[in-house]
Amino acid sequence: MTIGITTGIRSAATFFLLMLAASAQAQLYKSTGPDGKVTYSDTPPASGNVVQKKIAGGAGDDTDGLPYELAQAVKNHAVTLYSSDKCIPCDDGRKMLKERGIPFSEKTVKTNEDIAALRKVANDNQLPVLMIGRDKQSGFSGASWGAALTAAGYPETSRLPATYRNAAPVAAAPSAGPAGKTTAPAAASNNGDVAPAAGNAPPGFRF
Repeated sequence: MTIGITTGIRSAATFFLLMLAASAQAQLYKSTGPDGKVTYSDTPPASGNVVQKKIAGGAGDDTDGLPYELAQAVKNHAVTLYSSDKCIPCDDGRKMLKERGIPFSEKTVKTNEDIAALRKVANDNQLPVLMIGRDKQSGFSGASWGAALTAAGYPETSRLPATYRNAAPVAAAPSAGPAGKTTAPAAASNNGDVAPAAGNAPPGFRF
Protein backbone atom coordinates (compact mmCIF):
# COMPACT_ATOMS: atom_id res chain seq x y z
CA MET A 1 0.00 0.00 0.00
CA THR A 2 2.86 2.39 0.86
CA ILE A 3 4.54 1.64 -2.47
CA GLY A 4 1.35 2.51 -4.35
CA ILE A 5 0.96 5.84 -2.53
CA THR A 6 4.63 6.76 -3.09
CA THR A 7 4.39 5.93 -6.80
CA GLY A 8 1.25 8.02 -7.10
CA ILE A 9 2.90 11.01 -5.42
CA ARG A 10 5.92 10.74 -7.72
CA SER A 11 3.70 10.55 -10.81
CA ALA A 12 1.72 13.59 -9.70
CA ALA A 13 4.91 15.53 -9.02
CA THR A 14 6.32 14.61 -12.43
CA PHE A 15 3.12 15.69 -14.14
CA PHE A 16 3.15 18.98 -12.22
CA LEU A 17 6.75 19.72 -13.25
CA LEU A 18 5.98 18.96 -16.90
CA MET A 19 3.02 21.32 -16.78
CA LEU A 20 5.22 24.06 -15.28
CA ALA A 21 7.81 23.61 -18.05
CA ALA A 22 5.15 23.79 -20.74
CA SER A 23 3.63 26.90 -19.17
CA ALA A 24 7.03 28.61 -19.01
CA GLN A 25 7.48 28.18 -22.76
CA ALA A 26 3.93 29.24 -23.68
CA GLN A 27 3.11 32.82 -24.62
CA LEU A 28 0.27 34.12 -22.46
CA TYR A 29 -2.29 36.73 -23.49
CA LYS A 30 -4.07 38.95 -20.97
CA SER A 31 -7.51 40.26 -21.86
CA THR A 32 -10.35 42.02 -20.07
CA GLY A 33 -13.89 41.01 -20.98
CA PRO A 34 -16.98 43.28 -21.13
CA ASP A 35 -17.80 42.27 -17.56
CA GLY A 36 -14.37 43.39 -16.34
CA LYS A 37 -13.13 39.84 -15.84
CA VAL A 38 -9.40 39.39 -16.53
CA THR A 39 -8.43 36.23 -18.42
CA TYR A 40 -5.04 34.71 -19.21
CA SER A 41 -4.75 32.36 -22.19
CA ASP A 42 -2.10 30.89 -24.50
CA THR A 43 -4.18 31.89 -27.53
CA PRO A 44 -5.25 35.42 -28.57
CA PRO A 45 -8.81 36.16 -27.34
CA ALA A 46 -11.52 36.63 -29.95
CA SER A 47 -12.91 39.66 -28.14
CA GLY A 48 -12.34 41.90 -25.15
CA ASN A 49 -9.68 44.46 -24.33
CA VAL A 50 -6.29 42.89 -25.10
CA VAL A 51 -3.38 44.38 -23.19
CA GLN A 52 -0.58 45.08 -25.67
CA LYS A 53 2.44 47.07 -24.55
CA LYS A 54 4.18 49.32 -27.07
CA ILE A 55 7.86 49.72 -27.72
CA ALA A 56 9.33 53.18 -27.94
CA GLY A 57 12.61 51.96 -29.41
CA GLY A 58 15.01 52.86 -26.60
CA ALA A 59 17.13 50.91 -24.13
CA GLY A 60 15.10 49.13 -21.48
CA ASP A 61 11.83 49.33 -23.39
CA ASP A 62 9.18 46.72 -22.65
CA THR A 63 9.18 43.71 -24.97
CA ASP A 64 6.46 41.72 -23.18
CA GLY A 65 4.29 39.77 -25.59
CA LEU A 66 6.85 39.67 -28.41
CA PRO A 67 8.27 36.37 -29.67
CA TYR A 68 11.69 35.64 -28.15
CA GLU A 69 13.74 36.21 -31.33
CA LEU A 70 12.05 39.56 -32.02
CA ALA A 71 12.28 40.68 -28.39
CA GLN A 72 16.02 39.97 -28.34
CA ALA A 73 16.58 41.95 -31.55
CA VAL A 74 14.68 44.92 -30.11
CA LYS A 75 16.67 44.84 -26.87
CA ASN A 76 20.03 44.56 -28.63
CA HIS A 77 19.40 46.69 -31.75
CA ALA A 78 16.48 49.09 -31.28
CA VAL A 79 15.24 50.63 -34.52
CA THR A 80 14.62 54.37 -34.96
CA LEU A 81 13.41 56.05 -38.16
CA TYR A 82 14.20 59.73 -38.74
CA SER A 83 11.78 61.20 -41.28
CA SER A 84 10.28 64.44 -42.57
CA ASP A 85 6.99 65.63 -44.07
CA LYS A 86 6.17 65.02 -47.73
CA CYS A 87 9.17 62.71 -48.06
CA ILE A 88 8.37 59.83 -50.41
CA PRO A 89 11.51 57.80 -49.47
CA CYS A 90 10.50 58.22 -45.81
CA ASP A 91 7.05 56.86 -46.61
CA ASP A 92 8.58 53.93 -48.48
CA GLY A 93 10.89 53.13 -45.59
CA ARG A 94 8.10 53.34 -43.02
CA LYS A 95 5.94 51.02 -45.16
CA MET A 96 8.74 48.46 -45.42
CA LEU A 97 9.31 48.42 -41.66
CA LYS A 98 5.62 47.89 -41.00
CA GLU A 99 5.28 45.15 -43.61
CA ARG A 100 8.26 43.27 -42.19
CA GLY A 101 6.88 43.61 -38.68
CA ILE A 102 9.69 45.71 -37.20
CA PRO A 103 8.91 47.49 -33.91
CA PHE A 104 10.36 50.99 -34.34
CA SER A 105 10.16 54.53 -33.04
CA GLU A 106 9.88 57.44 -35.44
CA LYS A 107 11.38 60.89 -34.96
CA THR A 108 10.46 63.75 -37.28
CA VAL A 109 12.92 66.39 -38.52
CA LYS A 110 11.30 69.79 -39.07
CA THR A 111 13.11 72.45 -37.02
CA ASN A 112 16.69 73.58 -36.48
CA GLU A 113 16.61 71.80 -33.14
CA ASP A 114 15.50 68.57 -34.83
CA ILE A 115 18.34 68.87 -37.33
CA ALA A 116 20.86 69.39 -34.54
CA ALA A 117 19.48 66.38 -32.65
CA LEU A 118 19.74 64.16 -35.73
CA ARG A 119 23.30 65.28 -36.49
CA LYS A 120 24.35 64.39 -32.95
CA VAL A 121 23.15 60.84 -33.57
CA ALA A 122 23.80 60.27 -37.26
CA ASN A 123 25.80 63.26 -38.60
CA ASP A 124 23.96 62.93 -41.87
CA ASN A 125 22.27 65.23 -44.41
CA GLN A 126 20.03 62.71 -46.14
CA LEU A 127 16.56 61.59 -45.10
CA PRO A 128 15.30 59.15 -44.15
CA VAL A 129 17.90 57.91 -41.68
CA LEU A 130 17.41 54.50 -40.12
CA MET A 131 19.29 53.63 -36.95
CA ILE A 132 19.47 49.90 -36.12
CA GLY A 133 21.30 49.95 -32.84
CA ARG A 134 24.48 51.80 -33.79
CA ASP A 135 24.23 50.91 -37.48
CA LYS A 136 23.20 53.85 -39.67
CA GLN A 137 21.36 53.58 -42.99
CA SER A 138 21.18 56.86 -44.93
CA GLY A 139 18.45 57.23 -47.52
CA PHE A 140 15.97 54.47 -48.29
CA SER A 141 17.16 51.25 -49.91
CA GLY A 142 14.99 48.20 -49.43
CA ALA A 143 17.91 45.83 -50.02
CA SER A 144 20.30 47.63 -47.65
CA TRP A 145 17.72 48.09 -44.92
CA GLY A 146 16.60 44.48 -45.22
CA ALA A 147 20.15 43.14 -44.99
CA ALA A 148 20.94 45.34 -41.98
CA LEU A 149 17.79 44.24 -40.15
CA THR A 150 18.57 40.59 -40.83
CA ALA A 151 22.13 41.03 -39.58
CA ALA A 152 20.70 42.58 -36.39
CA GLY A 153 18.63 39.45 -35.75
CA TYR A 154 15.21 40.62 -36.91
CA PRO A 155 12.98 37.90 -38.45
CA GLU A 156 12.58 37.91 -42.22
CA THR A 157 8.78 38.01 -41.94
CA SER A 158 6.44 39.70 -39.48
CA ARG A 159 5.95 37.97 -36.12
CA LEU A 160 4.25 40.87 -34.39
CA PRO A 161 0.98 40.17 -32.53
CA ALA A 162 -2.01 41.28 -34.60
CA THR A 163 -2.90 43.93 -32.01
CA TYR A 164 0.56 45.57 -31.92
CA ARG A 165 0.85 49.23 -32.85
CA ASN A 166 3.99 51.39 -32.96
CA ALA A 167 4.00 54.57 -30.90
CA ALA A 168 3.09 57.82 -32.66
CA PRO A 169 5.98 59.81 -34.21
CA VAL A 170 7.62 62.48 -32.06
CA ALA A 171 9.93 65.39 -32.85
CA ALA A 172 13.63 64.53 -32.95
CA ALA A 173 14.11 67.36 -30.43
CA PRO A 174 10.87 67.75 -28.41
CA SER A 175 10.21 71.40 -27.55
CA ALA A 176 10.84 72.35 -23.93
CA GLY A 177 8.86 75.57 -24.27
CA PRO A 178 5.41 76.37 -22.86
CA ALA A 179 2.48 74.25 -24.05
CA GLY A 180 1.14 75.41 -27.37
CA LYS A 181 4.33 77.30 -28.27
CA THR A 182 6.08 75.82 -31.29
CA THR A 183 9.69 76.09 -32.32
CA ALA A 184 10.42 78.23 -35.36
CA PRO A 185 10.71 76.12 -38.52
CA ALA A 186 14.19 75.43 -39.79
CA ALA A 187 13.34 77.15 -43.08
CA ALA A 188 12.96 80.46 -41.27
CA SER A 189 16.68 80.94 -40.80
CA ASN A 190 19.83 80.29 -42.75
CA ASN A 191 23.11 81.70 -41.47
CA GLY A 192 25.12 80.39 -44.38
CA ASP A 193 26.22 77.21 -42.63
CA VAL A 194 23.21 75.26 -43.85
CA ALA A 195 22.36 74.71 -47.50
CA PRO A 196 18.94 75.95 -48.67
CA ALA A 197 16.10 73.44 -48.60
CA ALA A 198 15.77 71.14 -51.59
CA GLY A 199 12.10 70.64 -52.42
CA ASN A 200 10.27 69.69 -49.21
CA ALA A 201 13.43 68.69 -47.33
CA PRO A 202 14.58 70.67 -44.26
CA PRO A 203 17.46 73.10 -45.02
CA GLY A 204 20.73 71.23 -45.47
CA PHE A 205 18.99 67.90 -46.09
CA ARG A 206 17.96 65.96 -49.16
CA PHE A 207 15.65 63.04 -49.84
